[in-house]
Amino acid sequence: MKFDFHTHHDRCGHAVQPIRDYIEAAIERNLDMIGISDHSPHLYSEEDHLFPRISMAKSHFPEYVEEVLRLKKEYEGRIEVLLGVESDFFPEHLPQYKKFYEKFPLDYIIGSVHFVDGASIFKKDRWEGLSANQKQQTKENYYSLIAQSVRSGVFQILGHIDAMKGYYPEFSAIQTDAAERTLQIIAEADTAIEINTSGKNKYCGGWYPSEELLERALHYGVNVTFGSDAHKPERVGDEFEEVRSKLKEIGFKEWAIFRQKERRMVPL
Repeated sequence: MKFDFHTHHDRCGHAVQPIRDYIEAAIERNLDMIGISDHSPHLYSEEDHLFPRISMAKSHFPEYVEEVLRLKKEYEGRIEVLLGVESDFFPEHLPQYKKFYEKFPLDYIIGSVHFVDGASIFKKDRWEGLSANQKQQTKENYYSLIAQSVRSGVFQILGHIDAMKGYYPEFSAIQTDAAERTLQIIAEADTAIEINTSGKNKYCGGWYPSEELLERALHYGVNVTFGSDAHKPERVGDEFEEVRSKLKEIGFKEWAIFRQKERRMVPL
């Protein structure tokens, strides 16, 4: 079983090309399943399109759903197309997001923390001038938000759980047991984490999460799945086989796929 649950397209403003091109790329790479999971609108804003370079407009979401469902039917028998969304996690706005998603036949929701202490995790200068204690607190705040997203019960998959290292590779070495505690919470909630291969596009290189965190995830019994986080069709399924091989090496035997928010474990 070959799949990719984390892909974007041109509606979000920072990915390129339409959904069809991502499906065609998945077919070329012999994938069995392709999940479309573009960035959620900023639902808390009165504006329809608060951040045109970050996410789609609120008014675009129904047409996004309609397009994916139409393509799902069109490509039936060639590849399974799944309807997903990558959702920002803002705890203060969670009820609004949850109510909104319940209107649509989503196969899964990826919960991703992109903002900590009011700033993007990918803001390159956010670490400048911080003391060691402040850096530690920032990391703990990040994992606290991930833990809250798990406990919300809204998300089937957690996106890139150490992506805060993206433009600050030293993040991984900040001493705190926050990540360890969060992995235990994820295991208890029976939520899946993705192996996301887009870290290669940031200073940190490699994947999210790190091999060290994947080893700890196995220790606690955390379920894993795969997502390239493709923002261009050429990256669909990127390094799928390398990820599968590494997971087997670490000791994983299976990983998760999703349909209609139901998880099924399949052999690696």
